Amino acid sequence: MKRAFHRFAAIVSTAAGTPLAFFVALALVASWALTGGLFDYSNTWQLAINTCTTIVTFLMVFLIQNTQSRDGKAVQLKLDELIRVSGKARDYFLDLENMSDEEIAQLNDEFHMIHQKHVGSPVLHKLHTKITAEHQRRSTTK
Repeated sequence: MKRAFHRFAAIVSTAAGTPLAFFVALALVASWALTGGLFDYSNTWQLAINTCTTIVTFLMVFLIQNTQSRDGKAVQLKLDELIRVSGKARDYFLDLENMSDEEIAQLNDEFHMIHQKHVGSPVLHKLHTKITAEHQRRSTTK
């Protein structure tokens, strides 16, 4: 059952992201809007679109989350394999996503020190500044 769900979720997620799916949804909304006059813009007419969009959104959240989780895990595994086969990479990066925020902050500080020792490009310095600011912002909102 899991395998069938994964296949179904992947197919629906892919199909939902196509231009055709967008235009079908747009046509449905336009059709609904155009029929408003026929139904005197009644509460039932409004309820129809609200119910349909709510149900579709509710179900799509689970399908897209499943697909994104699987894709994210696949990317992590690919990165883990690249780290594993690289002679100079540190193996403890293999499980970085499971480290605590404090451990990640320590690694960030380590890379900041490495960056300070070497003359980095202005682009890398700007990127590091943004990452540091975002990390501080997230730390203060907890």
